[in-house]
Amino acid sequence: MYLRHTHVRRKGKVHTYWRLVRSVRVGGKVRQETAAWLGELDKEGRAKATALARHFLGERADQPDLFEERGTPQTAEIRVDKFRVERGRSFGDVWLAWTLWKALELDKFFATNMEVGREEIPWADIAFILVAARLCEPSSELHIAEDWYRGTALEDLMDIAPASIHHRRLYEGLDKLLPQKTALEKHVKERLGNLFDLSYDLLLYDITSTYFEGKAEGNHLARYGYSRDRRSDCKQVCIGLVVTREGFPLGYEIFAGNRRDVTTVEEIVEAMEARYGKARRIWAMDRGMVSKEILEWLQAGERRYIVGTPRSELKKWEKDLVEKRGWKEVRDGLEVKLCTGPDGKETFILCRSADRGAKEKAMHERFSKRIHEGLARLSQRLERAKKKADRSQVERQIGRLLGKNSRAAGRFHAEVVEDVTHPSGLRMTWGEDERWAEWAALSEGAYILRSNVTEWTAEELWQAYIQLVEAENAFRIEKMELRIRPIWHHHAERVEAHILVCFLAYVLWRTLSGWQTKAGLGSSPRTVLEELRRIQSVDVVLPLVNGKDLKLRCVVQPERSQAILLQRLGLTLPKRLRAPREPQM
Repeated sequence: MYLRHTHVRRKGKVHTYWRLVRSVRVGGKVRQETAAWLGELDKEGRAKATALARHFLGERADQPDLFEERGTPQTAEIRVDKFRVERGRSFGDVWLAWTLWKALELDKFFATNMEVGREEIPWADIAFILVAARLCEPSSELHIAEDWYRGTALEDLMDIAPASIHHRRLYEGLDKLLPQKTALEKHVKERLGNLFDLSYDLLLYDITSTYFEGKAEGNHLARYGYSRDRRSDCKQVCIGLVVTREGFPLGYEIFAGNRRDVTTVEEIVEAMEARYGKARRIWAMDRGMVSKEILEWLQAGERRYIVGTPRSELKKWEKDLVEKRGWKEVRDGLEVKLCTGPDGKETFILCRSADRGAKEKAMHERFSKRIHEGLARLSQRLERAKKKADRSQVERQIGRLLGKNSRAAGRFHAEVVEDVTHPSGLRMTWGEDERWAEWAALSEGAYILRSNVTEWTAEELWQAYIQLVEAENAFRIEKMELRIRPIWHHHAERVEAHILVCFLAYVLWRTLSGWQTKAGLGSSPRTVLEELRRIQSVDVVLPLVNGKDLKLRCVVQPERSQAILLQRLGLTLPKRLRAPREPQM
């Protein structure tokens, strides 16, 4: 990663704007990608960064670093020819994780809530190690104990020797962490709300699945079901996640792997209401969560909602689709139209997207072509056959062809009839339904939402619903960046604790993303973590002339790009670290 700058002349004054650029290999070529826009690196910008850090870290931003040794300057004569550097450890990423942990005041939460007994290592520290590993380098507890921990500077940050971190202690830490789930969610909700001034008027709910490696016979929630990971061969659990309109997590629940999405709605809504109270919140859910019974239940409880509807509902609004009046363009290529429901209690929002329409049209054409060519080949084979054909077999072939291309199956009708003039004894007739083609042309790119929120405009309702992408992004980050899958634990409690650790890692990830956005650094936490990971702590060994060694534990001076990242976040790295205490067994 390196710096680039651009000069811009404005009102007779030249402004220099900086950006961080990295080289990315795509195929056989290397291209430059802007990682972060930095603006002008001036005194005013530094002051804003300091204020931002104080907002996130509170009074801690003004405290001297706890790890930097302070005292009277000392001098010593050294042997330059025997100077050496030892014990390189990755420092920047785990130090940033610890900074985020403190910003969320999770250190205070666990110190207050985790039980204290005769354990040699506080369970609060074990909780942080598990979450930091999931954020910085997602892996198993065994890998954390045998490799990852000893390769990081957490020994210095936590004052815990690597010999004290073993997989049994980490597993026990999972067991101690799980009972804190409900209290943790409440704490995270309050802290994120304060840091980012969040509103909870709109809650987004979505569900995903994550699968197991192994039989998972000890987990009653592990079941075979519809797999979003395309691993129908594995047992799985389902995870329902609630996030704010900005994408910050509010809470989650775990369901059996064979639960249908629609059956989880009542449980998740009641869980959130029991945890945070029943307010006039609006629930946004996609069409997979919706049924007639669920809508009646939401209405009976005077709960407000914005939900997707099955595509079949569009037929009821064909006249409104044809009618050109009432449509409003909310952005390029997207228009919406409000329609009042039959009973007057609901609002239906017709939406039409040009991009989505082009995509669906191309899909229909592709599937139509496949069916057309398949039916033509099958018809020709029957005409050329020299012996009697099996009618049931031909009909099954037609069924498979239509099934594989179901998006355009309604366009075609095919029939196999007896015909003694052909050697095969059969003849196939087929054609296309013009009414299907007309409806497809009208409905391509169109979809419909429904809501009992009557005071919002069509644009506001659509914008609220489209925020469901934030929940989808949360699942993508959990799976791709934090590697919640596959699950190797088999006991139900350990599985639940594993998912809780991933949830907390996502909370840290989302906090860093929000911090970056406020600092003008984009929203790519992985880029920042990887860049800061290259900052190491090392032991500088200075052989003295008297034959003894002076060992100083130092943090490597950041490169310019790293220094700018830290500056924009308002953070200052420590320069010296204290040596850890003797190993605990």
